[in-house]
Parts: sequence; C-alpha cells; structure tokens
Amino acid sequence: MARALVNVPSTARKGEVIEIRALVQHPMETGFRPKGDGTMVPRDIIARFECVYDGETVFAADLHPAISANPFLSFTTVATASGEVLLRWTDDKGRVQEERATITVTG
Repeated sequence: MARALVNVPSTARKGEVIEIRALVQHPMETGFRPKGDGTMVPRDIIARFECVYDGETVFAADLHPAISANPFLSFTTVATASGEVLLRWTDDKGRVQEERATITVTG
C-alpha cells in the first residue's frame, strides 16, 4: 500500500464527539477486470479497516469489491482520554498499513 492521509483532531474536550477521516491510496482491483490477454487481473482490495483509540476498537469495517479505488472513510467517536489513535488497513495480499495520530484531551 502507499500513501495514507489521516485527519484526527490534535485536541478535544473530554466527552466531545470527534470526527476521524482517512484516505488510503490503493487500486482496489475487484478481480473482474480482464487484462489484454484475456486473463483476469487478480483481486486485491483492502479487506479490513479498523481504528483503535485508547486501547479499544472504536470503528471497524470489512470492505468488499464494490468499494472504489483510494477509499475514504469518515466516522465519529467520543474523546475519552489523551493518547494514540491507530488506523490499520489490511489488503487481500496480507499487507498491513498503519498510521498513528496523537490526540490531547482536556478537562
């Protein structure tokens, strides 16, 4: 996998609803597209996405071939504690990409 863009607020108030957005560059080959010689391009999609915040999975999704190339995911969670937000993508070939961001929660 290649470049990922992650947007996590750097600060938030305790109990505030925050939005986390992620975009990852990936061709998302469905396995249904033929090559020039008539054989099919092998399937290679991001099969699983998950976000772990404060040691707990706050969002997870199993993706399927209908997802577009370079998928964009946006979801919300509640700011509970300062710490690390881990975003993890796993594709059909078993490659894993992780991005990390830090959030500071006040009062």
